[in-house]
Amino acid sequence: MLHYKRILLKLSGESLQGNDGHGINPDILNNYASQVKEIVEQGVEVGVVIGGGNIYRGLKGQNQGFDRVKGDYMGMLATVINALALQSALECIGLRSRVMTAIGMEPIGETYSKLRMEHALSKKEVVIFGAGTGNPFFTTDTAAALRAVEMGADVLLKGTRVDGVYNADPEKNKNAVKYETLTFDEAYTENLQIMDLTSFTMCKQNNIPIIVFDINVKDNLKQIVQGEKVGTIIKN
Repeated sequence: MLHYKRILLKLSGESLQGNDGHGINPDILNNYASQVKEIVEQGVEVGVVIGGGNIYRGLKGQNQGFDRVKGDYMGMLATVINALALQSALECIGLRSRVMTAIGMEPIGETYSKLRMEHALSKKEVVIFGAGTGNPFFTTDTAAALRAVEMGADVLLKGTRVDGVYNADPEKNKNAVKYETLTFDEAYTENLQIMDLTSFTMCKQNNIPIIVFDINVKDNLKQIVQGEKVGTIIKN
């Protein structure tokens, strides 16, 4: 029994690099593709937003003397590379998908439109959104929230390498306490920085819950869409 029938999955670019330190680790990429295929075969409609930090991050360029706007556009191109990689991995295991980019770049991907997205989802194709929002100064978290609202997602799933939200960094503080549930207001008051404020506010205003979970644990994604308690849920 599906608890969530239409989801937006947000993946960080860093998650694709694994322990390699950069680029795309094929084992991790194929693992993500297999997990997505499993829930699509159960009837879930899936949109995906991937960051580009494994290839290039705009803010890093600014620290190195790049113009912020140019740096952000370079970061958007990195997200498209990751989107194409995921599309290839999905198609290799027999799952149809489309890359839709916020900036026109045919024939690499289709220019995003809500109509095209809805058509693809109705055909059980995975829609991979590339190039962020298409604008500098906005993160891929904001792009994920925006696409989640546009597609009418039941939930925004933020796949990370940590199994939820803690009151401190669990990788640095062994006494960090994990939250099972949070309200948007509680997360904001405690300055937990789950996502950037723009994306967080967008989800709050449109009543889209966010679940933060460890994407690298097998079956986590499947369990979430079936309504099992995995990770941390943030909601109104």
